[in-house]
Formats: sequence, C-alpha cells, structure tokens
Amino acid sequence: MLLHTSIGALKGVGKTLEGRLSILGIQTVSDLLFHFPFRYEDFSQVSSISGLQAGQEITIEAIIELIHNKRTSRKRKIITEAIVSDFTGQVRIVWFGQAFITKNLKVGDKVKFSGKIKEDMFGLQLVSPVYEKVKEKDELIQAGRILPVYPLTSGITQKQLRHLLSQIIGLAKKVEEWIPEDIRDRADIMTLSEALTLIHFPNSFDEIEHAQRRLKFDELFILQLRAELLRQSLHTLTAPQIPFHEKEVQQFVKKLPFELTKDQKIASWEILQDLEKETPMNRLIEGDVGSGKTVVAALVMYNTAVSRLQALIMAPTEILAKQHYASLRSLFPKEIKVGILTRTEVNTEKLEGEKNSKTKQKREILKMIQDGSLDIIVGTHAILSDSVNFHNLGLVIVDEQHRFGVEQRKMLKDKAVHQKTTPHFLSMTATPIPRSFALTLYGDLDLSLIKTKPSGRKPIKTRFVAPHHRQKAYDFINEEVKRGRQVFVICPQIGDQNIESSSLQDEKKTVLEEYEKLSKHIFPHLRIGYLHGKLKGEEKDRTMKDFTDGKTDILVSTSVVEVGVDIKNASVMMIEGAERFGLAQLHQFRGRVGRSDHQSYCFVLSTVESENVNERLQFFERTSDGFALAEYDLQLRGPGEVYGKQQSGMMQFKIATMRDVEIIKLAREIAKNIDFQKYPQLREKIHIWEKKVHLE
Repeated sequence: MLLHTSIGALKGVGKTLEGRLSILGIQTVSDLLFHFPFRYEDFSQVSSISGLQAGQEITIEAIIELIHNKRTSRKRKIITEAIVSDFTGQVRIVWFGQAFITKNLKVGDKVKFSGKIKEDMFGLQLVSPVYEKVKEKDELIQAGRILPVYPLTSGITQKQLRHLLSQIIGLAKKVEEWIPEDIRDRADIMTLSEALTLIHFPNSFDEIEHAQRRLKFDELFILQLRAELLRQSLHTLTAPQIPFHEKEVQQFVKKLPFELTKDQKIASWEILQDLEKETPMNRLIEGDVGSGKTVVAALVMYNTAVSRLQALIMAPTEILAKQHYASLRSLFPKEIKVGILTRTEVNTEKLEGEKNSKTKQKREILKMIQDGSLDIIVGTHAILSDSVNFHNLGLVIVDEQHRFGVEQRKMLKDKAVHQKTTPHFLSMTATPIPRSFALTLYGDLDLSLIKTKPSGRKPIKTRFVAPHHRQKAYDFINEEVKRGRQVFVICPQIGDQNIESSSLQDEKKTVLEEYEKLSKHIFPHLRIGYLHGKLKGEEKDRTMKDFTDGKTDILVSTSVVEVGVDIKNASVMMIEGAERFGLAQLHQFRGRVGRSDHQSYCFVLSTVESENVNERLQFFERTSDGFALAEYDLQLRGPGEVYGKQQSGMMQFKIATMRDVEIIKLAREIAKNIDFQKYPQLREKIHIWEKKVHLE
C-alpha cells in the first residue's frame, strides 16, 4: 500500500463511507494520516470496579458474567445490558440501540471497557462505553489507552476512524522528511514519521505534546519560509525611486475637507519613505473599519503622479472600484487624470459626455493608459489579465487582497512596455488582524496600522437583540426609514459549505425567505431590495445602484456587503443569525453604517440559546475596537472561522493556532536565516505546497 492509495482500498471502506470520508477531505491514505485529533480522552489507567465513583471517566478490565438485549416498556427501544466483574466486584453496563453488541461479546470474554460512570436508582453503571476484547500480545486500538477524538461528519464514528488508522499507521514511516536534521535540532522537534505515529497512537500526554509541536512547526515554518523566499526574491528586483514631493503633498493635505489623524500621518510617512528606496515596497496597511485608509492611498498616489509615474489601485469588487473612482476624482486636482477600467465600467473625465460604444471607449482608455495620459488607474483584479499596457507604472495598491507575488509583479512589469523597474506594492485591508496573526500570515510584508478614526463620526450603537425584543427592532427600523435613513439586513449563508453550488442555492433561499417575510409581513409599505450570490453581475450592480441612489429603503443581503460598500445614508445594520459569523466579520458589517454624521445602529440577532454565543455577542455589543474583537475571537475559533476561508487565505491550519506564539516566533527566526542555496529541498517544498494550496 502507498501513501497516495485511495482510501476506498482500505478494509471496511465501501462507496458510502468513502463519500463521507471525502467530505472530511480524506481521499487517500496520506489524507487520513494528516487528519489530526482535536482532543484526547485518557483511558490508559485501569481502575478496579470497587473504586468506581459517579462522574469518573475510567477504564476497567473485566469478565462478562451476563449480557442480553431487552426493550424498554415505553418507547420499545433496545437496550443492551451486561454485568461484568473483576477480582474486586461487579458493575452494570448499558448501551442504547446497539443490539449487535451481543453478537460481538459473549459470557466469559475478557474485555477492556472505557467510558463514564453514572448513577441512577439502581446504583452505578457504565453507560455506552467503548470496548475491546483482551487478547494476548494484541495492542488495543480503542479501550485502555489515551484515545484520540477526531473531527467527524454525519455517518462516521470515532471507532471507524480509529480502526482505519490502525490499518495504515505503519505507512507513517514512508512520509518524506522535509526538514533537514540540523534545522530539526535547532527547533528541538522529532521526525515527521514519529510525530504522525504518536499523534494517533500516543502512550503518554508528553508524547502528544512533542508530536503536536512538530506538526505545528511544519504548518508555521512553511509559511515563514515562503515569506522569506519572497522577501529574498524582491531584493533582486529594482523599483523606481519616487521622491517625496513635500511642498505638493502639503498643499494636497491642506485642501482635504478634514484633518488627517495621527495614525494616517504615520502610515503615509512610512509609505513615502519606502517609495524612495530602490527595493520594491511590500507593505500592508491594516486599518480598522472607517479609519480612513483610502485617503492615505490617495496621498501616496498623488505623490507618485507628481513624479510623472502611474499608480494603479485594484479593488475586489466592481462596486468598490466605482467608489474609489468617485472618491479619487473628488480628492485630486484637475491636472491629475483618473480613469476606471472594469468589466462594466470604462470612464475618465475625457470620455464623459461622449456617446461612443463601450468597445470604442475601452480602446480609448487603453491607449491613454499606454501613452501615459492617465496618472491614476482604478480597476478590479481582472486588469491583470486584460489587454492593458502601462506607460510607467510606479505604484500598485491592492484593496482587500493581501498577497501580490513576484510573478504578478513581473506580469505588471511586462505590461509596462518601456519599463525596466518593478512597481512598488501596497496592500490595504479593513480586516483587523492581531499582530501575531499578521506576522504569521504576512511575514513578508511590512505593517502599518491605522487604529484611530476620523473625528466627527458618532460611535455606532450596538445592541444584542433577544428574540422577544425583535418587534422593537422592527419598530425602530420603521422610524429610521421615516427619517429618510436606509437599512441593511444581513442573512447568514446556510448549507453544505463543502459544495459551492449548494451553498449559493441555500444563500439565495435564505435571502429570498427574509425578503418575503419583510416585504409581505413586516414592512409591506417600504421599498425592499435583495442581493445574493446567484444574481448576475448586472443585477447586483443595478440593485446596489438603487440602494446607493436612495430608491430602496432596506437591502436584504448576504455577506456581499462585508467589505468596502459606502452608503452614507444607511444608519441601521441588522444581522440575522449573528452566531454564524466571526466577530471580525460582524465588525465589518457594522462598519457599513456610521459613515456620515447621522447616528447609526447595529442590531445582532440570534435564535441559538447558548452561553458561548451569548458571551461572544455581548462582547461584540460592548467592544468597538476591531483588533480587540479579532484577538478575542481567535482565542475561541480558528483563523478560517474568524476571517472566513477567503480572507484567511492559506491559514487553513489543521493543528497550529494563533496561541502558539512561541512556535510562531521560532519558525520566523529560523526561516529568516535560511540559505536556500544550501537547502534546495526547502525551496522545492514551498513550490509543491503553493501548488497544493492553489488547487485547494
């Protein structure tokens, strides 16, 4: 058997089980080896029956004296009952709905049972324990040891997974060791084959700790190596040196309709200093929602344009690109020429009022980009694959896409026909990322933080609305609309996250159900629109434009409004099923309101009665700092849960967490001193890993 052998080749795996394992991401023997437990139960110590007490998790070794099935008098359910004994006494064991056990276990069998002791009117009993017959020289897979507990899906049991792992654990020795011995010694980690064996079949908690350390280090080290490789690659490239035009920038800042905050000034200065260097800038601006990142971007683009170099800003959506275009047009003086090029929008001041076809307009704007007539170009990421050639591109700003690799930089360099330099790169995100997380995910980027918000904005009032107060929230919304304000209603995506089309279908269903409820029963007198993932691009644009133009009072939507949408007249954000979102996501939604001098409100609703849910949403209610919210949520949920899979990018860790600060620092420190000439296998490992991540 080989590591890439299909999981269907294992004993006991039929088509049904193979399909269920696939949902867990287990399709090969290797996938199963890398499916790690999330906790352990200790059944390694054998207890005597006479010493058992209610509430204990125990293992006993006993002989079966009696075993039979019987039906309950009321619901006619099957109970399997056994009496077992050791040399100190007897105890009763019960299983519910597992009649097959009487075929597996017989009177006189010597068995190890592991489970929880409970007490009822008949005395102590062991309820639904795992069990295993004791045979000489046989190693136990289930009972009587430290038992791993795995992530499951419907139709798969812990026992099935453990038995499958017992069939293949010997193949751990065939897994390639990719970290050289001297680096393993420096990191104080065991071999990969040892770690894989002990993570599934440990003899002690000390072994578990050492196995976890190795596997966590692997996940964190590969990210740090990738960051270091990118950093080293950038040092081989040359960027245009863009001087700081102090006088012109001061004039630009003076004419702004507001004063820059301290954080905005610091971030701007850090970027302007980077632009003066020969090495391409590689910086990430993290700004809390509404902190004013766009004006910082505008300032450094203005400085670039004054140097007679072009600046490109790429947005994740067409809606956001259009907003950037309008915003930059209003901020820049007439001599700075701004253009937009997206799938549906082709525009610049020169083209306004002309009645040419879209094709002719696009040809015209492409010519202006190539001959340098345009200083600032706004687009979506599609601009990379478009027939765009730049004249002298000096700066690229990417909004809400944190990575921009060497290959993409070279692509842009190739698009600048007469250019021998690589543009500087600046990324912006409104996703609050704690520093430890940012260093792990974006180890190759320099960080600028913008935490303070512009003065004059009123804090958003947040309320966690209990189910019995829902009507009050509806009444409040009605009053806000009467005042001329607008409202967002966010619905969670419900459905099978493993099947994209299913998710989109469920997303559509959820939004339409909410739309029907609000438009027919709650607010029949109001104008309501909706957005979901199944709508075509033109329909989304039209719906969004109606809301922006004030033709719609309420917009029912999924998380499509999470990033960037700027509707200054919207004053209420109502979030249904709030427990389904990470606090960072909820904070993004909340940031869609409160973008003017109107008092704004955010209502979070949940029908789930859970102490954890209540605690999280109450923390959200009283905390307006996005960084504090993200830090809090990372303690409870993984990065993929907190930020969503797209935003957390390659952070789909199986075993590492953001609490592993010591291992994060160690991986970062070792990676910074790696000589890739000495370790070509590490460079190869990064390329293989990148391909795998890209496919996933």
